[in-house]
Amino acid sequence: MPRSSSSVPTRQRRKKILKAAKGYYGGKSRLFKSAKEQVEKGLQYSYRDRRQRRRNMRRLWIARINAAARMFGMNYSQFIHGVQEKNIELDRKALADLAVRDIKAFEEIVNTIKA
Repeated sequence: MPRSSSSVPTRQRRKKILKAAKGYYGGKSRLFKSAKEQVEKGLQYSYRDRRQRRRNMRRLWIARINAAARMFGMNYSQFIHGVQEKNIELDRKALADLAVRDIKAFEEIVNTIKA
């Protein structure tokens, strides 16, 4: 009995890589070896950048809180220290959202901290 070829699984595997490489420039979207390398690199980038996105969002929230706190004569570190002392259970995401969307509510928090 002749040995079976692995042509079907090989073709499926290569098609999967080439489909993932759609949109890449030049041979990186057409040639299997280049496409495979680029897809692997792209997966590394996406893994890394999912973590970086969280860091960047936290930096943005801190910048927004700092800007709003300075409008009321306080800096970021004083504001966060006051929030922790007064047991205000709002995270930076919620505080930044208040600073952008509802400045009156943010002002109330600042006045609570100052009191």
